[in-house]
Amino acid sequence: MSETQAQFSVLKQTADPAVADAIRELIENGQDHELNRINLLDFSTRTGLDEERVISGFLHASRLGLFDLTWNVLCPGCGGVLDAHSTLKSLRHDDYHCGLCACGYEASVDEQVEVAFTVSPRVRRIAAHDPNTLPLWEYFKQVFWSSGVDFNEESFAALSNDVVLDALELPAGEKATMSLQLPPDFIIVFEPVTHAAQFIDVQGEPTKERQQLSLIYNRLQAPTGTMTLRPGPLRLSLDNQAGVRVLPSVFVAAEALHHLIGKRKPFLTAKRMLTNQTFRDVFKADNLNIDQRLKITSLTFLFTDLKGSTALYERVGDLAAFDLVRAHFHALLEIISSEKGAVVKTIGDAVMATFIRPEHAIAAGLRMRAAMDALNAERGTDDLVVKIGIHEGPCLAVMLNERQDYFGQTVNIAARVQGLSTSQAIHITGPVIEAPAVAAILDREAIKPIQKQAALRGIADKIVVYEIP
Repeated sequence: MSETQAQFSVLKQTADPAVADAIRELIENGQDHELNRINLLDFSTRTGLDEERVISGFLHASRLGLFDLTWNVLCPGCGGVLDAHSTLKSLRHDDYHCGLCACGYEASVDEQVEVAFTVSPRVRRIAAHDPNTLPLWEYFKQVFWSSGVDFNEESFAALSNDVVLDALELPAGEKATMSLQLPPDFIIVFEPVTHAAQFIDVQGEPTKERQQLSLIYNRLQAPTGTMTLRPGPLRLSLDNQAGVRVLPSVFVAAEALHHLIGKRKPFLTAKRMLTNQTFRDVFKADNLNIDQRLKITSLTFLFTDLKGSTALYERVGDLAAFDLVRAHFHALLEIISSEKGAVVKTIGDAVMATFIRPEHAIAAGLRMRAAMDALNAERGTDDLVVKIGIHEGPCLAVMLNERQDYFGQTVNIAARVQGLSTSQAIHITGPVIEAPAVAAILDREAIKPIQKQAALRGIADKIVVYEIP
């Protein structure tokens, strides 16, 4: 049995068998471009397989060495990949600069960092493993733009035909010239390998005299410059001192360009990956460095605590109480995972979990409450009473005690809101109840939240909370 066959065999035991079969089919029969920076949400849609099972399957496949996982920092403007990291630990929290958009961005892990998967060269070599050999427009499509930019063949032909005045491949150490006829538009001379850009504001009276512009490409991140020229002929001189092939391309920055690169499809974000149970379990070593602070603009936290657990141990004895508490944990953890959440940690009889969206957390909370009722009914007691609090807001992803954790006021409020419950009630905050999908769940369950003001320990002002009776 070959090494790859052995990897497939192990994958079928650790991942969903249908996902494992789809991964094998992709690796064996997919086209080269389909195996580079695979968009897992797109793959899930095309194959009809469950998203969470697909993500879990590819994570297990990466751990086995079938794929290389990359964390790509994206420009929110054009969807270009500003930097690609093989590990989350190398992600910086300072600014990333996009030459094409002439903007700097601090990388939040919500929508600006995508997680993509490329087949390992040890498993199958594809053209993108040597990006300097890719044809010019394939380089743009497979390397510069992210898996979230929605290009089909027709739109890509329109890009190269309708909004590009000229483009060429310039080998390392060589020089070339372009002879252009400048229209009265805003022009961008963009080079995707070095991310260098020169803006040309073409305005004024047309001229028949040939205008001159010289550009040098090197590894220095020069700021994007703007110059004004008149409509008419231009001789563009190019000098490649970058040490690698460069791909200077002259774009007309008109509506057609914005329309083409503005078509987006969902992709797997770093935020979702950090809130994935398989990732937390399988890739513990690849989380964060001790001094990293990654900004998340919106995450939902759910805290639980078992009411009266000390009295429970005294009442039924250590062994019986331990079995009860273990059954309660098993139910909660299973529900969190099935509602697309992840357990951050357990503290005594309490659980801290994260969810991408509030509706997943509220669905989990309602199921937890029902699960405790079912466990109590099985035993003919009412010993298991779980208090639940849910809050949503910004936070920082950090490393604490060798574990990926979260820090900030949002976390504090979520923990304090859980403490408001005295019975098997769920307390949620304004940002949670204001989510349309949460309102739809409460309507469907015929639940009428009870609004009240609460003073939370360590929080200066009273906040409005909602009890889910």
